[in-house]
Amino acid sequence: MEVKKFMSDSGKPSACILCECNCGIVIQLGENKRTFDSIRGDKAHPASRGYTCNKALQLDRYQNGRNDRVTQPLRRRNDGSFEEIDWDTAIAEIAARLNAVGEVHGGEAIFYYGGGGQGNHLGGAFASATMQAFGMRYKSNALAQEKTGEFWVDARMVGGYVRADIENAEVVLFIGKNPYQSHGFPRARSVLKEIAKNPTRTMIVIDPVRTETAELADVHLAVRPGTDSYLLAAIAGVLIEEDLIAHEWLSAHTTGLEDVLPVLSEVPIARYSEICGIAEEEIRETARRISAAASVSVLEDLGVQMNRDSTLVSYIDKLLWLLTGNFGKSGTQYLPSSMAEFGRDRGRAYDRITRSPVVNAPIISGLVPCNAVADEVLADHPARYRAMIVESANPAHSLADSVKMRKALQSLDTLVVVDVAMTETARLADYVLPAPTQFEKWEATFFNFDFPRNLFHLRAPVLPAPEGPLPEPEIHARLTEAAGALTDDDYAPLRKAAEQSRAAFAKAFFEKIQAEPQLSRLAPVLLYRTLGTTLPDGAAAAAVLWAAAHQCAANHADGVRRAGYGEGFAAGEALFHAILTGRSGVIITEEDWDAVLARVRHADGLIRLAVPELLGDLAKLASRPLPEPSLEWPFVLTAGERRAFSANTIIRDPSWRRRGADGALRMNPVDAERLGLLSGTRARLTTSKGSLLVTVEPTDRMQSGHVALPNGFGLGEHSAVDAGVAPNELTSTEHCDPWVGTPFHKHVPARVEPMIEE
Repeated sequence: MEVKKFMSDSGKPSACILCECNCGIVIQLGENKRTFDSIRGDKAHPASRGYTCNKALQLDRYQNGRNDRVTQPLRRRNDGSFEEIDWDTAIAEIAARLNAVGEVHGGEAIFYYGGGGQGNHLGGAFASATMQAFGMRYKSNALAQEKTGEFWVDARMVGGYVRADIENAEVVLFIGKNPYQSHGFPRARSVLKEIAKNPTRTMIVIDPVRTETAELADVHLAVRPGTDSYLLAAIAGVLIEEDLIAHEWLSAHTTGLEDVLPVLSEVPIARYSEICGIAEEEIRETARRISAAASVSVLEDLGVQMNRDSTLVSYIDKLLWLLTGNFGKSGTQYLPSSMAEFGRDRGRAYDRITRSPVVNAPIISGLVPCNAVADEVLADHPARYRAMIVESANPAHSLADSVKMRKALQSLDTLVVVDVAMTETARLADYVLPAPTQFEKWEATFFNFDFPRNLFHLRAPVLPAPEGPLPEPEIHARLTEAAGALTDDDYAPLRKAAEQSRAAFAKAFFEKIQAEPQLSRLAPVLLYRTLGTTLPDGAAAAAVLWAAAHQCAANHADGVRRAGYGEGFAAGEALFHAILTGRSGVIITEEDWDAVLARVRHADGLIRLAVPELLGDLAKLASRPLPEPSLEWPFVLTAGERRAFSANTIIRDPSWRRRGADGALRMNPVDAERLGLLSGTRARLTTSKGSLLVTVEPTDRMQSGHVALPNGFGLGEHSAVDAGVAPNELTSTEHCDPWVGTPFHKHVPARVEPMIEE
């Protein structure tokens, strides 16, 4: 797609793509119009307001680094090498192969994985059209190995994905979260420093590692690895034992307290204190501080969501802020508005959840657990997945047990990868379809969770794409058309209406969808090919946001009106226009806190405190075996730790790392000395799945018996010395949460041995 005009060379607004915050940045191009000569924070961005961390400043390494860029469609030859082919050939052959799979095994045998990396979500919105065109049913992405436990618990309790108002809280509690490195809310480092300097506010961190956030905290509960459930249960037990709960608020806004109280009353606080390694009085003081605060915000993350008891931990953490009435007021938890549904599930009881076809894995928020994907492919079963489309994702590297995942991908009848680079997954593909980088196309993120003023950022291209790649919306449109799902006969009346007026187009579009309901999942391509042709500056991909804007205006009418967009159809149009023209992001809703309680998705408007399945799990916690080390596996490995120079894997050039380029294994100095390991020496790290040579970094940040590798390393053909190791060579698909299948990447039994020189 040709971009018809760009902003002046004084700087081009865009966004960082290295974490969910997507902070606004301004990029200054070099004289060659390709390199990023400077990157600074965008002061006009409503959320980040000029803030950036050190990682955003390295984004030229993504755009122009040694990143195995793909610029032409590739087809695998019989000898395993690749040859360049033209787009018409690629689309026709892929469509023929997918149709062949569908004719024999049904479209549900074609699996979709991905939908966009961080900040790369606009194209993923079009995947529903391709899935509909080929009869596909099953999909997954990275959220299914991180967040689905929290999604399910949120849905059961309040009916939507809950966020935390960290910036305004009197007490903030981070559970398995190091926002100094992994952020999770706007201006994270600045906000953390503001909280730390304020004597009236308290920061509490639950983490086995003394992270940068823990060093800023007032209270660091250095929990023994894998025992977070015991610590949180003990805190909840103190709330009940000392009667520190918000009785009046609970009576007005919740139901199920009578089921929760007996279980929490039986929590053996002193015993759980011993198990988790935190003094009982410190646990009690933490509970009292939470109860006494005017506002508490709680933020959990991958440190517990990819750890033992991950779903149970999510449940107990929500009980902490609900029992103390910290929901629906400034500085607490909230349900945000949205441009589109995100992370929401119907909150079904566990025995009513939809399951995957082969291994019967629970499908939460429409996502098959990542840990089940390889088994779904490799099983000798008539319903196994036989073809895959992987878009802007790298499951061969990012999912547990890379060896098994590679075997599964290689066993498919057809594997199609849509990506910018020749990733570890792309090397296994039958076809690789090149896409522009995130700065060469119209792009957006749907991680818009701010409150009370929520925002959305549609990003214009910073520079044109080279010849060859096509944006994901165009790829999906061509696949949909090649499947025969849409033709010019479908487009013609809508194009004619779009030429008349936006109102005429809306009437024609909604009438067509109502008359032909099967077209609803094809709507992104319909919009792209019709309304999209009328949008300025080559912004056809943004046409899908027209429907999203009208949905937002309908679902959040008061917030959209208060943000200045009016009411009814005009509000949706005004919101879409603002999104389309607002280069630094725009406020989409402005709300008060009453809107949060109104979003509780239960018929009676009450929050459910009791999740029977997890309440039963909590009651059995005391009788379960403890996560004790063994002679064979004396260490607990955290396989994927966020550090100053680690990020998601889209920066494939390891030279971007100014520190920690070897991705060292961090371990306690006492353990290192006992094993005779010095800083910078090499050791053998072994788990049940494999063995790798690693560089050792002794540090007193780590507890004895706990070791950690960073995420985002081990990419490409580089040696371990140059690029570290890939942690998922050591992780297991079987080692996962019993409820939703999220992997225990943060709690992998391991051993470390000195490397024996030969």
